[in-house]
Amino acid sequence: MAKSTYCIIGAGLAGINAARHAREAGGEVTVFEQTSKVGGTWVYTDEIGKDRHGLDIHTSMYQGLKTNIPKEIMGFPDFPIGEQEESYVTSQDVLKFIENFTEQFELHKHVKFEHHVIRVTRKLDCEKWEVLVKDLQANSYDSYLFDYILVCNGHFFSPFIPKIPGHETFKGRQMHSHDYRSPAPFAGKNVVVVGGSHSGMDVAIASASIAKQLALSHRCPERLNIFYDEVVQKPEIARIYENEVEFVDGTRQICDVLVYCTGYRTSFPFLSVDCGITVEENHVQPLYKHCINIRHPSMSVIGLPFSVCFTLMVDLQIRFCIKFFSGGKRLPSEAEMTADTKADEEERTRRGFLKRQAHMLSGDLQQRYYDDLARIADIEPLKPVLTKLYTVCVREKKLDIMNYRNNVYRIIDDENFIKVN
Repeated sequence: MAKSTYCIIGAGLAGINAARHAREAGGEVTVFEQTSKVGGTWVYTDEIGKDRHGLDIHTSMYQGLKTNIPKEIMGFPDFPIGEQEESYVTSQDVLKFIENFTEQFELHKHVKFEHHVIRVTRKLDCEKWEVLVKDLQANSYDSYLFDYILVCNGHFFSPFIPKIPGHETFKGRQMHSHDYRSPAPFAGKNVVVVGGSHSGMDVAIASASIAKQLALSHRCPERLNIFYDEVVQKPEIARIYENEVEFVDGTRQICDVLVYCTGYRTSFPFLSVDCGITVEENHVQPLYKHCINIRHPSMSVIGLPFSVCFTLMVDLQIRFCIKFFSGGKRLPSEAEMTADTKADEEERTRRGFLKRQAHMLSGDLQQRYYDDLARIADIEPLKPVLTKLYTVCVREKKLDIMNYRNNVYRIIDDENFIKVN
């Protein structure tokens, strides 16, 4: 029998993991990566805007970035991140982990670098996926046929910038954190950072000491735990003027630079309509268990859930999908998958989740999701200690944003961990 063919879009953390598991399941694997390296968003570059091929720069890495969860819950189950003493590691450490993983499982030979996926279409006459790809080096196009598709292009590359009244009148610089590399351009400037999540906090803390004045605008009802006196915390922006901004409390701030740390739009520009996938306010549907395309269950979208142990979750999702793709288990019927997905969405509505939180797995949802995937596909589950440690780390970050990355943890067994310092 001919081997099943797998197309994997993206050679970032998810893509190389998918290549490993698809190959180990007996598949013939091809990974398309539009850059020249593995690593995806973890690859740092000083470039912003467009690359030399005229494509959007994919990575959003910035200088000095350290992970916001510890490495103990960031590796793959059988391939941890390094032996560093510290728990919170640098982006270079994570990239080295991805490179080592790629080398260990001899995955480079499956990756077509500088190949940009243009279009994925469902071929109903042969029940396969047609993938149109541009070879960026040769400036030529090729069409491929595959049995299975794993979409691993990530979702931190299409910046979301809110349209605040008056934004078109602003005479200073407006930028998204996707283009932030270092605080150096903010020296002596009046800076307003919009957004109080991970990147907003990092940009504010890194820039406060060199900016003339720095305000952090966010929607949190209480002040965020930042101990820099230089950071002025403000509510949401009501209106933007030529050289200042007005907040919803009526106060104003002079502004030279507006930095939008406002997240990303989930986007799959290469998926044709006949793939059956739609995206509305970052809600990707219809997906069974947040990953398998219900209309065409030989396609999966990897890495959508957030507020999770991301790397471990990605590995679990991939093992889940490939268990079905390889014939190891039979998927439920389309009606059963649809009903399961509807029940999940109804529970989220009862909990008060917004549409943009359709893939959020906060609180008890995270471990339950992991357990469901493992049980349904009959695969190795994730240990409860991982979500326990994640929950503690999120809490400690909220309590001490300036110092939480100094904490060091060690996992003792499947249920327990210790804090070393």
